[in-house]
Amino acid sequence: MSEEIKITFLGGLGEIGRNCAVFEQSGRMLVLDCGVMFPNPDMPGVDLVLPDFSYILQHKDQIDGIVLTHGHEDHVGALPYLLRDVDVKLYGSRFALEIARGRIEEAGISLHDRMVAVKDGQRLAIGPFDVEFIPVTHSVPCAFAIAIHTVSGVIFHSGDFKIDLSPVDNRKIDLGRIGQIAKEEGIALLLADSTNADKPGFTDSESSVGSTLGAIFASHPDKRVIVACFASHIHRIQQLANAAAKNGRKVALVGRSMVRTVSIAKEIGILNFPNDLLIDIESAGEYEPGEVCVISTGSQGEPMSVLTLLASGDNKNITLTEHDFVVFSSHVIPGNEWSVAEVMNNLARKNIEVIDSEVAHVHASGHASRGELATLLNIASPRHFIPVHGERKHLLAHAGLAAEAGVEKDNILICEDGDQILLSANGINIVNKIPAPYVYVDGTVGEMKGVLRDRRFLADNGVVAVTVTISGEKIIGDPCISSRGWLGVEEEELFLPKAISVLREVVTYALITKNADVVEIKRIVKREMSKLIYEYTKRRPVVIPMVVLE
Repeated sequence: MSEEIKITFLGGLGEIGRNCAVFEQSGRMLVLDCGVMFPNPDMPGVDLVLPDFSYILQHKDQIDGIVLTHGHEDHVGALPYLLRDVDVKLYGSRFALEIARGRIEEAGISLHDRMVAVKDGQRLAIGPFDVEFIPVTHSVPCAFAIAIHTVSGVIFHSGDFKIDLSPVDNRKIDLGRIGQIAKEEGIALLLADSTNADKPGFTDSESSVGSTLGAIFASHPDKRVIVACFASHIHRIQQLANAAAKNGRKVALVGRSMVRTVSIAKEIGILNFPNDLLIDIESAGEYEPGEVCVISTGSQGEPMSVLTLLASGDNKNITLTEHDFVVFSSHVIPGNEWSVAEVMNNLARKNIEVIDSEVAHVHASGHASRGELATLLNIASPRHFIPVHGERKHLLAHAGLAAEAGVEKDNILICEDGDQILLSANGINIVNKIPAPYVYVDGTVGEMKGVLRDRRFLADNGVVAVTVTISGEKIIGDPCISSRGWLGVEEEELFLPKAISVLREVVTYALITKNADVVEIKRIVKREMSKLIYEYTKRRPVVIPMVVLE
């Protein structure tokens, strides 16, 4: 006996972020992850990018739950936007749920009893879905792989993972259980993290970073060490706290998300250090520089982040001097290179020494490289394989690795957002394609393709506003021309008198000879101004004509 399983990908394929997929069985649905993507440089003014939830909302009465693999924003950050329209339970580790809770409740959504915390190895029924939560190592605590047991075999989703044999918290990936499932039931379909599928070898253990951090403290005994990392990287924060304590330093936390996440981790018991190790950032100035370690957000150069404000001298609690030493304990996310470089340059202007992962081992990735991916493929021995979580180049690299590991090429699918695949006794096939566009958050949520196109055009070409005041058949005064992002001051001084003269002449002529109305005057002003601008500069800024009647 077999049963068809449909999987719909709403995000995370061909991009880093927006991770969201829907599993369907026996007329019911299970959502796996619900993440955001952070905007690219070509998305001016956009705060976040969401999956399109239309497919979920069309079938919301069929949804039995949302399963979370871990607590990173690209897996849980879109929950507030979905849960306002869908009333279902959330399943995940206590840490992931508490991380998600903050954003959800800030959005004014009451959770009541909708959060179900699961433990390592727990297996439970969510509607018709038999779901098992298998521990994996990642750069955030309590990450899970998900095994969905079906009569057609197991669908295994790795979540984000790496194979860390010496994790900081001693919680290792359960390779034995994965092998047992493969042997006893068979893994019909493996979906696996592809982020580092183009990187050879094995990803360094997180614990290997600790010795470098300790060495930094020891080699800079007279300097205040400021370390920027992700607030969710509890294992990194644990190692920083250990190194600080060993070197006689107090720890000050800076950044709202950093303070909140550390508080959650300490309450749950996955972050452990003496309470007297922590000091308020306001009191950090009472200590000698060599007695303090500051752990901060802002490793990606975010405009209003703590480290960015520190570098520009706009933080009210700390003033940086040459007695500070700054560590970027992260890799730069693609697209953030410019903003991180700007923060580093601002620090350099203050004669502050800076190091990052390019020059010292202060960061280890949370994603499996090719060696670990091959290990998982060999242990799981899947009949079918779909690479997930990655840009197109990552998916292609992972598909090639699966073929090398013995998965038949006909059983490997490279999918895109919007693809619906069917797993049945006949194998896996793409059976449908649904719309899965980016949904942009810019204060509110909505479709912004046209808006973004206009914003990009304005950024490239600038804008010119022309105001003409008329009374009856006369123009009153000179046309008023103002512009942004188009001409420099000297160019304007040369161009504007000619433009004003031409506009005054054509508007006067239109009023006298054509008895032109407001609409016609606007059309004439826009046409003539655009023509003048192009003749003078060969540019095409946006021209906005305005007519004032007196």
